[in-house]
Amino acid sequence: MKQTLITLVEDKPGVLNRVASLFRRRNFNIESLSVGKSETPGVSRMTIVANEPDSHKRGNLYFNLLKLVNVIAVKDVSSLPCISRETILVKMTIGPEQLNDLNDVIKKFGARIVDMGSESTIVEAMDEESVINKMIEAFQPFEITEIMRTGKIAMRKGKTHNISSNNINAQLDDLSWTPDHITAYQN
Repeated sequence: MKQTLITLVEDKPGVLNRVASLFRRRNFNIESLSVGKSETPGVSRMTIVANEPDSHKRGNLYFNLLKLVNVIAVKDVSSLPCISRETILVKMTIGPEQLNDLNDVIKKFGARIVDMGSESTIVEAMDEESVINKMIEAFQPFEITEIMRTGKIAMRKGKTHNISSNNINAQLDDLSWTPDHITAYQN
């Protein structure tokens, strides 16, 4: 089962390395990882997708993330109602006779051409992972030369839960702050 974790972290150097090292030490594979600034200055939001069938190991990963320095909050949204998207760029070599066929596929999937040159065409799309996979299958008759996918980003539906830490962006010597203590893994 794929596990999707939304993690709020302090926007400081080394945080991404700590998260990646945790996965490496615990022998988990990160299927996708997307990181960007959040609505709160000094806080970044990570969407991490791992493929771990064992729920006990998923719980361990959740708690280990919470223990990391600079981690503010972790929410496992694997089975919660979420909006999730993935962005893709596909570079193809197409001939003039294939342009109509390419346009049909693009319209079907809501994609768009972002660059069309004499040597290649680049198509951009954003949708759920399953739709992106189907679109790639539909592009198979064309000569695909490159594919770049962002990985999953996710946002939980419903009410936003604010983070109540006053120590976001605390100085490095401030060791008194720790994430909220959570004792049960709900998933």
